[in-house]
Amino acid sequence: MTAAAAAMTQEHFLDVRDLDPPEPLMRALDAAQALLPGDYLRMLHRREPFPLYRLLEQDGFHHLTRHSTDSPFELLIWRATDAAAEQAVGQLVGAVP
Repeated sequence: MTAAAAAMTQEHFLDVRDLDPPEPLMRALDAAQALLPGDYLRMLHRREPFPLYRLLEQDGFHHLTRHSTDSPFELLIWRATDAAAEQAVGQLVGAVP
């Protein structure tokens, strides 16, 4: 990623670990819809949100779920057509040099 692309990429953070359903799902969808080009969402959740995955995919988003040291699940969400955000996520998880 170029320095200019990295400067335009922004992480948005959402911690839903203490919320009861369906609040985590609703907040995640709202936050995803608000992403600007280059942005991605990092969300902490206490469980794997299977219902969210289908909704994200239907709305044109990609997601990656991994276990985190500070939460049982960390989700990274970005627009499927956003190459800059996808590259930023890849660098974050170590998939892109």
